[in-house]
Amino acid sequence: MDGATEIGWEPHEIALLNGGPRGAVTVAVVALHLKGALETGPRRTLCATGPEPEGLGPFEGTVLDCLREPLTARELVRHSDVRLAVALARIPLADEGLLRYPRLGPTRGARRRVEFWRERHPLPTVRHGLSDEDTLLAVALHGDAALRMLLPRFALRAGLTAPGAPADRGRFSPVRGRFLRWRDEYEDSVSGDWGAGHGGHSGGCGSGGGGGGD
Repeated sequence: MDGATEIGWEPHEIALLNGGPRGAVTVAVVALHLKGALETGPRRTLCATGPEPEGLGPFEGTVLDCLREPLTARELVRHSDVRLAVALARIPLADEGLLRYPRLGPTRGARRRVEFWRERHPLPTVRHGLSDEDTLLAVALHGDAALRMLLPRFALRAGLTAPGAPADRGRFSPVRGRFLRWRDEYEDSVSGDWGAGHGGHSGGCGSGGGGGGD
């Protein structure tokens, strides 16, 4: 039994409680990377490559559909289809009493449960030999720290982490000029502070070194 099955939540749901929409999208991007379904391009863009893998869940499928055009991670988080997918992902969590109204941040009980599972599934000390499921669970629970340990080159190319930024436990970096703790980032994202709109990305993916590596 893998860790996510033991917990009873999908990895993107764990990340949604732990790091908000940014965390959920980060886990989906990592899942697609592990399936070989996306590649990185210039200016830290991401785009889909090849046919859709079998067995994708609705959340990952929505993220992949949005990447038929090159987008940065930040643009992906604020894409209207992704925001709808996040809203739908929140419904079962809210029904379980894990999100508080009206801002839909994690309840104290949800934070305690995430912390319990984080202690039960500590950050791996090596990346070799981990299953894809264990990698996704580590990213969902440990945020930037797991990205830097398990997928350092991909995370940098994809704009999921920034060079030299500290990796606090459970935090997902917003990858901009300053680095906030994940709870502050979550409050901003829920309140609609998404920044600028989609930028133009010419040339698509394929020239940014998306293949190989971690």
